[in-house]
Amino acid sequence: MTAVLWQFLLSLRRSFQDLLPIILVIGFFQFVVLRQPVPHLGQILAGGCMVLVGLSLFVQGLQMALFPLGEEMAYGFVKKGSLWLLLLFAFTLGFGTTVAEPALIAIAEEAAKSAAEADVIENAEPARSAYATGLRLVVALAVGVALLVGVIRILKGWPVQYLIIGGYLGVVVMTAFAPPEIVGIAYDSGGVTTSTVTVPLVAALGIGLASSIRGRDPLIDGFGLIAFASLTPMIFVMGYGMLF
Repeated sequence: MTAVLWQFLLSLRRSFQDLLPIILVIGFFQFVVLRQPVPHLGQILAGGCMVLVGLSLFVQGLQMALFPLGEEMAYGFVKKGSLWLLLLFAFTLGFGTTVAEPALIAIAEEAAKSAAEADVIENAEPARSAYATGLRLVVALAVGVALLVGVIRILKGWPVQYLIIGGYLGVVVMTAFAPPEIVGIAYDSGGVTTSTVTVPLVAALGIGLASSIRGRDPLIDGFGLIAFASLTPMIFVMGYGMLF
């Protein structure tokens, strides 16, 4: 218990150090440039403390649970020796974590509102809900496929840069043909997909898988899944817009 508390205090200090540049920048522009008092100072300070504690708990939780869990599951599937189970796990992990990603939920709802205001869809709650849900499912499918291909890449030893370059060439080509109103959403969906829930498990899967396979270097082969997981949603969302 003492060790856990000590680790949390260290995480709290690191989180404060990470947030300090943001605090200094905001303080400088608020007091020096704008020369205005901070509105609702008490509420902002309370919220800032919540952010600090929440960020520290989140980082500590990743180190204690999600990273070890992802690596152990990767070891377990390699030891079991079933390629199909490993690929199924990778796909469902990518799909499930993306569906639960808070940032994706938020941007899907905003995209539905914007689409309704632009008369792309009917401005009614069922239409907006269906649009947001469809967008989330398409992005989740894209990340699931990305992890599936990424696991095959690690097993085969393919260089990650070829997949990334080929993928972005596909994004550039599809941008020219996709409906203009879907392009910006597609680009943003690639960014918000790799966020708080998805990244830790995806990184742990790649590192654990590369560490457990003979001849694979975790530094070279274990990373790259996150970049690929942020690339494929752009392709899938633009394809979704072109088809539907």
